[in-house]
Amino acid sequence: MFDILFISYGELNADENFKRLKDRFPLTKRVKDVKGIHQAHIAAAQKSMTEMFWVVDGDAKIMDHFYFQYDSAYKDLDKETVYIYKSINPINDLVYGYGGVKLLPKKLVLNIDLSKADMTTSISDKIVSLPEISNITCFNTDEFSTWRSAFRECCKLAAGTIKYRNKELDTFRLSRWCSDYGKDRLFGDFSISGANAGREYGIRNKDNYTSLKLINDFEWLKNEFSRNTF
Repeated sequence: MFDILFISYGELNADENFKRLKDRFPLTKRVKDVKGIHQAHIAAAQKSMTEMFWVVDGDAKIMDHFYFQYDSAYKDLDKETVYIYKSINPINDLVYGYGGVKLLPKKLVLNIDLSKADMTTSISDKIVSLPEISNITCFNTDEFSTWRSAFRECCKLAAGTIKYRNKELDTFRLSRWCSDYGKDRLFGDFSISGANAGREYGIRNKDNYTSLKLINDFEWLKNEFSRNTF
């Protein structure tokens, strides 16, 4: 019913994930190496020929049971709503919307607010979290990618940048990210290091929107990674 857009920006497993996805869904389109998370999603919206479109992140390994079909049993589809599916975190086993497949309204994405740190929840005032698990978010492909992903997510959780959040759930998730849970997993120690650095940065800059926007600048993140790990 809607176009599938695969968005990648240097993820080491992106080509493998894209091939796997395209083998199942041959009409999948790709947005590659567009600098800026907001800008990449705008580019995806421009490529979409449908009024809503699915977004798959470059590090997402889609579950075999997931078929990109909105289930009307959840509720009637609203074409001004952001729908977020759940994903499995391979390090700390959390299951929630982080890294999950999204169904987005094209018109609203084309007019997205570029000033917000959290891209997804700045698209619309209507956000629905769906119960189905869409993928595993395989962000732990190397030291920097793992650290960067954990830093960004935990900064947002700690600073409260995510609109309409459940504070109790955010506190639990942040605590799990920052704990030793999953330390023995692939690059688990870099995830924990990034999570704790992100939490500290988010708390320190929760009212500083200029500083919070830096978490979407991957060059700045690389400098932070070097400063925190070497």
